Amino acid sequence: MINIEIRNGVENMDFERVTEMLSKTIWSPGIKIDDVKTGAEHSALVVGAFCDGIQVGYARVISDIIKFAYISDVYVDENYRHKGIATKIMRHILSHESMKRIFRWYLRSAADELYKKVGFKRVYESKRVELYG
Repeated sequence: MINIEIRNGVENMDFERVTEMLSKTIWSPGIKIDDVKTGAEHSALVVGAFCDGIQVGYARVISDIIKFAYISDVYVDENYRHKGIATKIMRHILSHESMKRIFRWYLRSAADELYKKVGFKRVYESKRVELYG
């Protein structure tokens, strides 16, 4: 079993490593470090998973801290997947003191099994409109 430490805060993230991880995703291909940092700085909560001091996971929460929160950029390094790290990150987010008042959580993902483990259910909104610009 590997030892994973969860850390909060922009100041505790290794943004070179986070950028390396996120740039491989389908939602942020080729993202630049300045964009990753800006996104983190404007987020309500930033969380990293570390193994032996190396960042192996990342997620952030965009929120008004009262009513809603949107979970974004959940990612675990390919070499560390299937070890419960993403679940640990999600449980940390959902139990974080700054998120206690949130009653409506949002995320977009195809990773249904991960999110079911922490209590999410897929919801279909028939009148929902998504705009892209």
